[in-house]
Amino acid sequence: MEESRTIGVIAIKGGVGKTSVVSALGASLANEFNKKVLLIDANFSAPNLALHFGVVNPEKTIHHVLNNTSETAEAIHKTEYGFDVMPGSLIADKIDPFKLKNKIKNLKKEYDIILLDSSPTLNEEMLATMIASDNLVVVTTPDYPTLSTTLRATMIARQRQTPIIGIILNKARNKRFELSVDEIEKATGIKVLAVVPDDIRVLEALSKTVPSTLYRPKSDSTIEYKKLAATLIGEHYADRRLKTKLKKFFWPSIKKQDINRTILNKQV
Repeated sequence: MEESRTIGVIAIKGGVGKTSVVSALGASLANEFNKKVLLIDANFSAPNLALHFGVVNPEKTIHHVLNNTSETAEAIHKTEYGFDVMPGSLIADKIDPFKLKNKIKNLKKEYDIILLDSSPTLNEEMLATMIASDNLVVVTTPDYPTLSTTLRATMIARQRQTPIIGIILNKARNKRFELSVDEIEKATGIKVLAVVPDDIRVLEALSKTVPSTLYRPKSDSTIEYKKLAATLIGEHYADRRLKTKLKKFFWPSIKKQDINRTILNKQV
């Protein structure tokens, strides 16, 4: 990757695991690929990103930056997990979310990747994330109610002319009643870049305030995040686990998301 990028992670529905995706993806980029990563809580009305890392009551936050009462550097908190985070204030005065882009633009000189954890509601906060981002990824789950909100999110993003890199299909259980990758792609017109299996250990990692990709570095969900992280920066990640090699030998097949990542990788 030749220059820094700001990637907005969006979803117009709570409960799809968007913030956990931001945490896991940020940890993968920083630790597996040695990138300098900043996570920003752009869910201004209900910020909770920093709580995933045990940052409970930060003195300076993105709200102070947007209110012009703090410099951006003062609101950045280093974590023990290899990346930095700019948290939000749980209780804060009203802010103008559309200042976000200008307030963080100089940070691109300091970081390889900036991930914005957007509001899960279609409001000014999500629009501010879209405007501030170079690219977007959309988080969804394999069910019709979430797909309907995903369609809405992608439509608004297109109207704002912010390129959508692809979809992260989260909490997949590989059940016949779930929407397939093909069905989601056909409905949205957007490629699925990762299918993250549902894993109760993700909640366990959250209880320990540790990113799931660091808590279980060899789990199926972690490997999928590492593959996605590699694609976002134009690199390749090889899954060298024995069980993966055995699957390829006895049941050789190529998943649609693997093909999509290969195509995107050549475009980055």
